[in-house]
Amino acid sequence: MYYGDDILEDVRSRTDIVDLIGTYVSLKRAGGSYKGLCPFHNEKTPSFTVTPDKRMYYCFGCHKGGDVFTFLQEYENMTFTESVQYLAERAGIQLPTQDMDPDRRRKESLRDTLFKVNSLAAQYYFACLRDPKGKEGLDYLSGRGLDEETMKKFALGFAPQNSSLYRFLKSKGFTDEVLKPSGLFVYDEKRGPYDKFWNRVMFPIVDRRNHVIGFGGRVMGDGKPKYMNSPETIVFDKSRNLFGINYIHGKLTDGLILCEGYMDVIALHQAGFTNAVAALGTAFTPGHAQLIKRMTDLVYVCFDSDGAGTSAAMKAIPMLKNEGIRSKVIRMSPHKDPDEFIKALGADEFKLRIKNSLTSFFFEVDVIARDYDLDDPERKTRFMNEIAKKICEFEDEAERTNYIEAFSREYHVRSEDFRALVRKQSAQMVGIDLDERAKRSEHRRGIPEDDALSESQGILLTWLCEHPDSFEKLRTYVSVDDFIDEPYHEVARYVYEQLLSTGKVDAASILGHFEDVEMQSKVAGIFHKEVDEDGAKDRAINEVVHVILKASLDKKSRNATGIEEVQKLLEEKKKLQQLHIDI
Repeated sequence: MYYGDDILEDVRSRTDIVDLIGTYVSLKRAGGSYKGLCPFHNEKTPSFTVTPDKRMYYCFGCHKGGDVFTFLQEYENMTFTESVQYLAERAGIQLPTQDMDPDRRRKESLRDTLFKVNSLAAQYYFACLRDPKGKEGLDYLSGRGLDEETMKKFALGFAPQNSSLYRFLKSKGFTDEVLKPSGLFVYDEKRGPYDKFWNRVMFPIVDRRNHVIGFGGRVMGDGKPKYMNSPETIVFDKSRNLFGINYIHGKLTDGLILCEGYMDVIALHQAGFTNAVAALGTAFTPGHAQLIKRMTDLVYVCFDSDGAGTSAAMKAIPMLKNEGIRSKVIRMSPHKDPDEFIKALGADEFKLRIKNSLTSFFFEVDVIARDYDLDDPERKTRFMNEIAKKICEFEDEAERTNYIEAFSREYHVRSEDFRALVRKQSAQMVGIDLDERAKRSEHRRGIPEDDALSESQGILLTWLCEHPDSFEKLRTYVSVDDFIDEPYHEVARYVYEQLLSTGKVDAASILGHFEDVEMQSKVAGIFHKEVDEDGAKDRAINEVVHVILKASLDKKSRNATGIEEVQKLLEEKKKLQQLHIDI
């Protein structure tokens, strides 16, 4: 649907951006803004800012930013229309029914159609599994211990040898224009279109809204690759979805079981552990951790017991921790994975493994200890130093103390000695943080000229947004046309128009003029530049004005054709050297 600016502004203004983002991110007040750990990248020090006055968010680390609509598009993988409809319903606003503009109509139509294509494909694979041509797949799943009820629950299917899905969907009226972006087919110039999945048991991947968004396929026999997954499409983002997530409802107080594979999740569900999910044919990512945070504060990591599984667990644990999620590790030995474990030892033994699961800290300690000969005093000392660094990551002093004492007991070291190591490592880490902060505070020194111009244009626009009372003075020196780069020129045009008409800047409404999410992040960044106001605001603003005007005059000089025009520009450059504005 297409919604006019008045409607969008009504939805935006009646949505508290701090309240909305605060349901996903833990925010703390910092002056006139709120700060928290960025939900879009992995970080330990908060660089994500929500500014209610501007009705915008921005991360100084990954540079993502926008308004309430952008946030839902980025975080929830919603379309723009879906984000408007969701926030309107949340705010109790009745949206009018209007026609979409052609571009949005095409995008929304393709998205809706792909959901239908995937749903029909899932039904087709499901039917094929129960057909004589799917016997090999059915025998395989039955041989893995799955009963009919479980196969139906997960809508498991089979992709036959020939390209029968393509013919089936074509018979339903779908064109290649739609089928090609579905990721279900390979388009070969010589051979023509054919099914991407064939001779495979099929696992439909379903999102939280119960849309089929993709598939995983396990080959029959010794074909390669063993497992194949749908490519990413406009409806399928592997880092924003989990296999089995459609069975998770509400907040899980008892925690969530995180597995590696489809069969692990299915076997656990069949055994009664319906809180099991898995990443979708890709490594665990911060996006997965952010998704899990909305469901639970406790995760049981249940990866394969081999070296690859251990390595994957070691990478996943810090991502979970950065989201404030407690994690424990379920030991599968002597078996490889949950599927094998359940078959061999059963659900009751798995419950015991959950009960006796290791805290993520001691799991990491055990893994790290494998690299050290603890009978060698020198290597044991290095080991203790490495663990001391890990303990420094705990922010709560009582928690640090508990782990210091627990580690000392487990590894037979004097707690006083180990406590001293922790203090030493903590002091060193603080020193590093201070050094990094000092480096960041070097204001535009050594920045390339083009970057300095971009930075200066952004700072001046941020200043006008936050100090509209200085506009009348500044606009006598700097015009819209002096902002020579995009999107700064277009943003400046909106800023000047608003200041001339209302005397203030509505940054969020300006951002709404830019439809592309990446461009919205750039615009949000423009309105989140820092100006040193500690007694040096005059100098700071004069610096950026000089940079902007010099670049503008240089551009005019390059395009000048007449002698009089060149002479005039030379005079303006001389005046610029003497220019000083009292802010």
